[in-house]
Amino acid sequence: MTVIAVVVFLAAYVLIATEWTHKLLAALGGAAVLLALGVTDSEHAFYSGDTGIDWNVIFLLLGMMIIVGILRRTGVFEYVAIWAAKRAKGSPLRVMILLTLITAIASAFLDNVTTILLIAPVTLLVCDRLGIDPVPFLLAEVMASNIGGTATLIGDPPNIIIASRSGLTFNDFLVHLTPLVVITLVVFVAVLPWLFKGSFAVDPAKVENVLRLNEREAIQDTRLLIKCGVVLLAVFAGFIGHTLFQIEPSVVALLGAGLLVLISKVPTKDYMSSVEWQTLLFFAGLFVMVGALVKTGVISDLADLVGDATGGRPLLAVMLILGVSAVLSGIVDNIPYVATMSPVVLELTKTMTDPAHSQALWWALAAGADFGGNATAVGASANVVAIGIALRAGHPITFWEFTRKGVVITAITILVAAPYLWLRYFVLS
Repeated sequence: MTVIAVVVFLAAYVLIATEWTHKLLAALGGAAVLLALGVTDSEHAFYSGDTGIDWNVIFLLLGMMIIVGILRRTGVFEYVAIWAAKRAKGSPLRVMILLTLITAIASAFLDNVTTILLIAPVTLLVCDRLGIDPVPFLLAEVMASNIGGTATLIGDPPNIIIASRSGLTFNDFLVHLTPLVVITLVVFVAVLPWLFKGSFAVDPAKVENVLRLNEREAIQDTRLLIKCGVVLLAVFAGFIGHTLFQIEPSVVALLGAGLLVLISKVPTKDYMSSVEWQTLLFFAGLFVMVGALVKTGVISDLADLVGDATGGRPLLAVMLILGVSAVLSGIVDNIPYVATMSPVVLELTKTMTDPAHSQALWWALAAGADFGGNATAVGASANVVAIGIALRAGHPITFWEFTRKGVVITAITILVAAPYLWLRYFVLS
């Protein structure tokens, strides 16, 4: 059974990484094979917290997708983008910096895929008005979304998986990862002029056209915007205080979604069309496959190997996880990678005597996977979404065009994360 679990999982992983078939088909197909062969069963796949589908992750994403689907109707994201372009006085570099910062901040509170879906079309509009190539702007935004999404539990899907496995709270992510993200964003913004050198020439007449845009016209429903704002504040308060209230973030998100559906009276088809059902089903299939590895003992054996490789040295283990996560998350989507590695890290934490070192392992996994997702076009779901939007708009982004920039940013951000983890959890702890 162990051999079958490994072979099926590796086969699905190869299909996901190479995109020979749709990743949803690979994940659900792999899960189906494991269930059909009896490697796992319904009890372990659907009802076990250790070896089955993590329903907290599924329903947290579902609730937030519904909320964002309703929020989309207000036009608030378009408003913010046009406002940013005008405040930048039409300067392409300043527009890029403002839009990347807005994207990073939004990605900390919404998932980064949703943020890109909302920001990218507006970026195309602004760049079209300025008469400049939108590709550098889209690349900068998607990289900023992967960096900014690292800051919170809900910002990037890998963080949701890590939180579920580790028991870390929304506040833990804020306290431990947000400082790293702030430092990293400062460095990221500083290298933008060099990274996209030659992308900021603009016709002054085009600038005047942008400055004449009225951002207030983007707001389509002020009353709905107020309702969304109130519900979102309540949801974020629930996330921050969920340990005090003894309520899971997934329940908070679902309650918020239900309340907003009730008070907004938005037609069902409008907000349900924003739910990424393929993403949710992909998660489900992935959880079943990883659960089979846990059930057959593969994960615990792998944890023993990693533990032996580090010789019980916590700092080496942290740096190894950070580096390996960055590399592998660039090769394959960081969601299946973290789903696979989180049980391994959980086993490693049991060998640590210092709680600070145990936490550092989780933060190394989060930073490595989230920052590493910038390395290639397939490293993170947000990357794939941005490339698809650009292609439909007539501005194709090749795999290597993305990778040339992404590898540089990944290397820089990992070089920022490594000393941060060392100083905070080994020198100053």
